[in-house]
Amino acid sequence: MGERTEILTADKRGVARAAALLREGRLVAFPTETVYGLGADARNGDAVAGVFEAKGRPSFNPLIVHVATAEFAREIGVFPKGAEPFLEGGWPSGLTLVVPLRQPSPIASLVMAGQPTVALRVPVLPLARELLEAFGGPVAAPSANPSGRVSPTTAAHVGSGLEGRISAVLDGGQTPAGLESTIIGFQVDEPVVFREGAFPVREDLARLAPKAGVTAPGQLATHYAPLGRVRMNAESAETSEWHLGFGDVAGDVSLSSSGDLREAAAALFSRLHEADARGETQIAVAPIPDVGLGRAINDRLRRAAAPR
Repeated sequence: MGERTEILTADKRGVARAAALLREGRLVAFPTETVYGLGADARNGDAVAGVFEAKGRPSFNPLIVHVATAEFAREIGVFPKGAEPFLEGGWPSGLTLVVPLRQPSPIASLVMAGQPTVALRVPVLPLARELLEAFGGPVAAPSANPSGRVSPTTAAHVGSGLEGRISAVLDGGQTPAGLESTIIGFQVDEPVVFREGAFPVREDLARLAPKAGVTAPGQLATHYAPLGRVRMNAESAETSEWHLGFGDVAGDVSLSSSGDLREAAAALFSRLHEADARGETQIAVAPIPDVGLGRAINDRLRRAAAPR
């Protein structure tokens, strides 16, 4: 696309500029509590098409629509009874819900990629909410990185992958969770987890969705991949490998020397971006307990390690 990508500061002027660009049908990356999203006006088909073009994203892969309030989300989607337990006390951090699209709808059809459902999220990060309120409409926003690559947790990460392809990045610093949202859909009223992520899901509230093609964002088998090959569950590293440690496994650098899964989740994508910056071709990752946030971390690592 060849345009200069503006870096916007996290103040009123920067937010106003970002909102104005979105209204013009331009693409703007912005932080949420999880990772940076690549935003476009979800009602503007040309702008949404630009997201797919900038990322090199397959058109069959749906996008998440971000809105400022739960009330706005209910205007876009039809929420089944099974969704209500997740929303008691307000929309929680790091949660995306996939619900039937309310008709008639202003949302561009490309957002849903042929599905009758729409993925909705209300981010809790104040800067993201400020942008959505200033824009005043729904914003379609997948992660702000080339498709299949490591998701960005800083504005610099966004620039390394999308510089010159998008209009601006609203720089809000490091994102706190560092892992994408959990995506939950519904079969009749029963909640099913399409993607584990930053929002912890109790097993008695939702089950994992069976693998049956791409019906929601975040379901591609190969994704979140650094340039180098990834090997999981590595207690030690081979000579050629750069070792990401965890807990008692020190590694060359550690995701969390104390074995804190929340700290590891926040550090994962930053460490994988660091591997790219170092030119590492072989990456070994220490075993991560497959419980709680560890399941989401291992999900990302399995897809990063998948054949490509």
